[in-house]
Amino acid sequence: MAEQQGDRAGPVGVPETAGSARVVGPARAADAVAPVDQQALDEVVRFTSELIRIDTSNAGDGACQERPAAEYVAERLADAGLEPTLLERTKGRTNVVARIAGTDPGAAALLVHGHLDVVPAEPADWSVHPFSGEVREGVVWGRGAVDMKNMDAMVLAVARSWARAGVRPRRDIVLAFTADEEASAHDGSGFLADHHADLFDGCTEGISESGAFTFHAGGGMRLYPIAAGERGTAWLKLTARGQAGHGSKVNRANAVSRLAAAVARIGAYEWPVRLTPTVRAALRELAALHDLDVDVAAPDFDVDALLAKLGPCAKLVEPTVRNSANPTMLEAGYKVNVIPGSAVAYVDGRVVPGGEAEFRTTMDALTGAEVTWDYHHGEVALEASLESPTYAAMRASVERFDPQGHVVPYCMSGGTDAKQFSRLGIAGYGFSPLKLPVEFDYQALFHGVDERVPEEALHFGVRVLDDFLRRA
Repeated sequence: MAEQQGDRAGPVGVPETAGSARVVGPARAADAVAPVDQQALDEVVRFTSELIRIDTSNAGDGACQERPAAEYVAERLADAGLEPTLLERTKGRTNVVARIAGTDPGAAALLVHGHLDVVPAEPADWSVHPFSGEVREGVVWGRGAVDMKNMDAMVLAVARSWARAGVRPRRDIVLAFTADEEASAHDGSGFLADHHADLFDGCTEGISESGAFTFHAGGGMRLYPIAAGERGTAWLKLTARGQAGHGSKVNRANAVSRLAAAVARIGAYEWPVRLTPTVRAALRELAALHDLDVDVAAPDFDVDALLAKLGPCAKLVEPTVRNSANPTMLEAGYKVNVIPGSAVAYVDGRVVPGGEAEFRTTMDALTGAEVTWDYHHGEVALEASLESPTYAAMRASVERFDPQGHVVPYCMSGGTDAKQFSRLGIAGYGFSPLKLPVEFDYQALFHGVDERVPEEALHFGVRVLDDFLRRA
């Protein structure tokens, strides 16, 4: 396999064709072969479990080491006849990229990406050790089971199944397994987009996490939200300055008081409704599924009134009908009887597509003249087309394997590596299919305790992903 360090221009010790597929056996049309084989179904469970056992906890302090997981992925891609390239900005923060050559060289390429890092987990809080990868009664347990080593395993299982059957997709598919998604992405997708754009030549669209999972809407209704948008990231640092002094003296220029007042205003603020095309489409389809006659484009449309009638489904869209800003951290002082000269707070802001100017103006007003703010970390909001053939193909593949399910569009409240890849003009969708039983709350398992995924959900995901990628 090829390896690159930092900004070096090319692969080391591999031919110029590195990154393309070596097709095993004669290439076959997508519809001319059987679906994924039993080996793929077995492998997706095993790969998920084994990837979970590789502790890639990312606390955001730079100490995470994705390299063991990257090497694991690269070995299995190489076994499938692909030529993976390993790339690092920082030692141990390793990314893997490979390309599967399609049958139509004129077709736009598709990016399929998943991250290798996970958020930390405290073993004492879990029913099983979070990095055990234990498989118990048909369920795989551990950190990353849904975010998102399951999808990494699905991609590996599909690629290897294609190699065994001699399948080639219609268009080139670029596979990317990234570092650092759970923090800044500076060592992952940001590094790849900024310094290795050539590996993604021809890619116009991409798929990744947080979409096509079963959302149980009550009354037996199963929804499969496919993400076509993401709110932007606006992590802010607020700083208040004042007059330092003794804690026993009157102080009208107390930095802590000034900061506390600004934080309270931010926490209490009611943001106005700002509906994007994706959110409007989601509301329209959810209303129809609930037999509600509403016009989401009407000037007097009351989104909160509709959400109150949507039951559990309101959770899919409620976080994305407005900008938001939540105070999360406070830093001030060093002794109880000393008034500090400065105080700092951090705010997790999220911005709907098109809402950036409103967000900045509002934060200026809420912080006031005595508190300054700046971006601790910021990333763009995203919006992808719901009219694209790719979105239609995703919908068709899900509904092919669950004919009673309903695909609906939605906008993610948070963000993914699609933000960084958008710098290359790649439109991002959330599509990591899972069919989950009622007792599994997908969204609650994200970053939660006792994260786990059923084997049957992984099997469904492999079948749907295989079907979509063959036809996309």
